[in-house]
Formats: sequence, C-alpha cells, structure tokens
Amino acid sequence: MNIHSFGNWLPKSKAHVNAWIQHLKAHTEQHPTELVQPIQEFKDLVDNDESLIELAERMFSYAGNQKELTPLGTPEVMSFDEFLVLLNAIMTQAPECTEYTDPKTGELNPCGLIGFPINALLDWPMATPAGYTFFSNALVNQQIKKILTYWSSFLASSDSRYVLVNDDLNRTPKVLGWLNPTAQREMVGVACQATSDPALKTLPFEHFFQCDPNDKYYGFKSWDDFFTREFVKGVRPIAEGDDIIANACESAPLQIAENVAETSEFWLKGQPYSLQNMMDFDPLAKQFIGGTIYQAFLSALSYHRWNSPVSGTVKKAYIVNGSYYLGNQYQGFGNPDGADDSAPNNSQPFLTAVATRAIIFIESDNPNIGLMCFIAVGMAEVSSCEITVKEGQHLDKGDELGMFHFGGSTHCLVFGPDVKLAFDFHNTTPGLDATNIPVCSRIATVLTND
Repeated sequence: MNIHSFGNWLPKSKAHVNAWIQHLKAHTEQHPTELVQPIQEFKDLVDNDESLIELAERMFSYAGNQKELTPLGTPEVMSFDEFLVLLNAIMTQAPECTEYTDPKTGELNPCGLIGFPINALLDWPMATPAGYTFFSNALVNQQIKKILTYWSSFLASSDSRYVLVNDDLNRTPKVLGWLNPTAQREMVGVACQATSDPALKTLPFEHFFQCDPNDKYYGFKSWDDFFTREFVKGVRPIAEGDDIIANACESAPLQIAENVAETSEFWLKGQPYSLQNMMDFDPLAKQFIGGTIYQAFLSALSYHRWNSPVSGTVKKAYIVNGSYYLGNQYQGFGNPDGADDSAPNNSQPFLTAVATRAIIFIESDNPNIGLMCFIAVGMAEVSSCEITVKEGQHLDKGDELGMFHFGGSTHCLVFGPDVKLAFDFHNTTPGLDATNIPVCSRIATVLTND
C-alpha cells in the first residue's frame, strides 16, 4: 500500500514521478549551486560519523540493486551526495502543478502534485534496513527538521508564487501554473466531489475560495498562502444540531475503529498505533478506552484547515514532534505477496516515534458527547501543523482549529466509550478510493437512549 497516493500527494503514475526526477537531475547538472547551510550541516554531520557514513552508503547501494522493486518505480538516487544535491535544488522550488502523458499507454495524468518531493527521492532507500536505522537517528532527525524549516521559509515567501502563474508546456512533465484554467477546474472538481449537481462544477474558482481574480496572483502572497486558502463564507454550511458531529476537515473517510483498547494496535496511514501512542501518553487517553476513532485523509488539491466538529471548550491543545522518512511507512512493496522482509515495519511496530501531530481535546457542550479529541497527523515534508486555538477557549461548531502548512495528511476524531455514533459517509465508501466529504457537513449523529 502506497500511502502517498492517499489524496494524490504524489501522482499515481510511476512514469510521471520518474519524469519529474529526471528533470530535477538535469536541472542540478545544468545549474550547480552550493549547498544551503542546513544541508551542508547535514552533510558534515554524516561525513564526521563513521556509523552514519556506513548506513548512508548501505541504504543507497541496496536501493541501487533493487531496480525493479522501487515502490514508485522511480530512477534511483545512487548516493547520499547525489541525494543532497537534489535536495538542495528543492529548497528553492515550490510544488508545481504538472501534467504528464504516459508515452507507453497514452494516459493523461493532469494536475499532478509532487507534494512529497523528498519522499519521491527517498522512496526505496528509506525503506531499507539501513535507511530505517539512519532516519531513526535523533541527530539526523534534528537536522532534517532544520532543512524543512529552511524550505518552509521559502514556501511562505513571495518568491514561491511563481508556481501559481508560470506555465512550461515544453517540459516533461508539462508544468501548469496553479491558477491556469485547467488547474482551477481540477480544484473546483475536487471541491464538488460530494455534490450531485453538475452545474456547481461549472462555477469559477473564486466562487469557492477567497481570492482576488483581478490580481495576477489572485491575492495570494505565497505558495503557502495559496495552499491554506479558505472557502468563501457560506460555501460550506455548518451542520446544525447539538447531536450532530461536523466533519473537521475537507476529507475522505478511510476507516473507523471501535471499542479501542488502551494499548492494542490498530492501523493508521500504514503505521501501527496504540491509543496511548496517538495521544502521546496523555493522562486523558484513558478516558477513550473502549471508544471510537474515525480517520479520514485530505486531498492535495483541497482545503487544508481544521474546523471544530463540536461546540465546546478546548481542554488541551499541543503539538507532538515526530520523526521523518522512516522505512516503516511502507508495507510490502518488494514482495508480490505483500510481505517484504527488508522493510523494518514488518518486524517492529515502532510505536514510540511517529509522525508530527496536533492534539486538541475539546469538552463538548453536549453532555452526550463529553470529552472528544481531534488529532491532525502530518508526515514527512508536511509535518507542519499549526494550532490556532488556546486552552480554555470556547468554540462554536465550525470554528477554525488550525491548519496544515505546505501539505496535509490525515486526521482523526476520537470519542469516549459512552458515545454511540451513526456515521454519514455522503454516498462514498470508507477506504483508499473514497471521495471528499465537505468540511463542516454532518459526519455523524450521536445516538441517545431517549
């Protein structure tokens, strides 16, 4: 299972990603540049540690021998030094809207997003035993965080807006500005996934999202400003009723876990979690033993803010930092039976180092709901969660809780054991092929004994 295909954070076409990496390689050869400071520091860290040097060599040499087994079928990055050069180029690039026609099949892949560019480079090395150990290293993780922070500064700058308006139709894959009419139609289409009214899909981008179409950049100040765009007020009505749970994100339902035990494992984004682990061993986690967890994933072309599913008071709100680029994110890529002995995830649950996540406990005004928890789970490049509420703050249902920056991932709603729910999936079926349910619409109804 390739979790990067959830919500199209990477194009589903292997050839599409392949072409993107080939272009990146050509770009670095034609425009060599010095390594930016955090990447140079990363290189120095590895070069001065014999154990890290050995792990880096092993994970790339192992990957180089697996040409037919790479999870994405992409051209291998043959060495750690080559990876650093390609990573360096990404630091001054924002995610592009790409269009690719497979020369073998003739299939058109429109509006692809390389939302996980570093993952595209590391797709096999990080899934090797050496890669697992390398990226589990605390010093490596600290340095990667510095690199991602550096990149995030560029994505929040006006220099990153070029991807909104620049087309390059002669490149392979083709590049379309995100404000190109074709890309706008794709985003409008995603915003209309839950509707049965075809007329809505003909409405312009500005009908759905707050922007200024008279401005060259539609009023967006950066890639991140565009990425975290808001819906026009009224486009997403808030589901009414004290017993109605509102969808916290514009997201597609993935799965429901019921009667959850405190320490038993369940699967979340291809990674085994326990209830305690999800909540970072918070004392409040015990209140959810035997409860229900609803998980949904976000689309790359959609809305990336979080909204309160209930009216209530914020009891706790905090960020838990995680680890990056661990091979345990993959399941059985190398074995047609789905059991890849080289992937560490199959031999070790790795419950203590997981993705960055925002945890928000809310005491609902409705006593039939009581304490519930919203968890936003980031991953890799997109482990950038921002909470915009404070402890003690009262929320109305639909109020903003926070957002993902530079990418999105998945979210969970967690309810206590006494809360019985009837879910409404809006004519889609939970799973990898589910479509978006509008944010703030009804996702569940609380069942009472009355």
